[in-house]
Amino acid sequence: MPLLILLRHGQSQWNLENRFTGWIDVPLSAKGEEEARSAGQKLKAYKIDKAYTSALKRAQDTLTLALNEAGIKNLPVEKDQALNERHYGDLQGLNKAETAKKYGDEQVHIWRRSYDVTPPNGESLKDTAARTLPYFEKKILPDLKTGKNILIAAHGNSLRSITMSLEKLTKETVLKLEIPTGVPIVYEMDGELRILSKKIL
Repeated sequence: MPLLILLRHGQSQWNLENRFTGWIDVPLSAKGEEEARSAGQKLKAYKIDKAYTSALKRAQDTLTLALNEAGIKNLPVEKDQALNERHYGDLQGLNKAETAKKYGDEQVHIWRRSYDVTPPNGESLKDTAARTLPYFEKKILPDLKTGKNILIAAHGNSLRSITMSLEKLTKETVLKLEIPTGVPIVYEMDGELRILSKKIL
């Protein structure tokens, strides 16, 4: 029975400052490092065969801290920008409250919470899924099919895309899906990769 474990990175410095981060490579905050170590404590109970992460430091550092805390050594890790956070385009680096003043609350809400509306020069959730899911299907599903336990350390929107596919969520339901920082989500699957159980640790 393969396990798939999803882990959103711990709080980043820009999460703390309430800024749009996207592809800007910001570090974890002190709280984010603590969240990553706490995730590692929870992962001690699991055997993990391989990990995947994005090309961004906050996800990679979360993975490293969690694995160290869990006492997992020499794990094969594959990094790819297909698992990067959604690209927020011209909003990257802007404070969310200031952005709401500039463009209006409703417009910012639409950019953040609609499925296929893109912020200026950025990606929608639909665009994020269009790069994340082919990678997931080509690289990660074959590992699960061979019975490997896989950990993916990535971002709110790349993990939302994967969850949408796994749980067959509609584009309306997925917008309400919150993936907390630094909390492992464990799916137990059968040989056909159907979900048997889901645990939020």
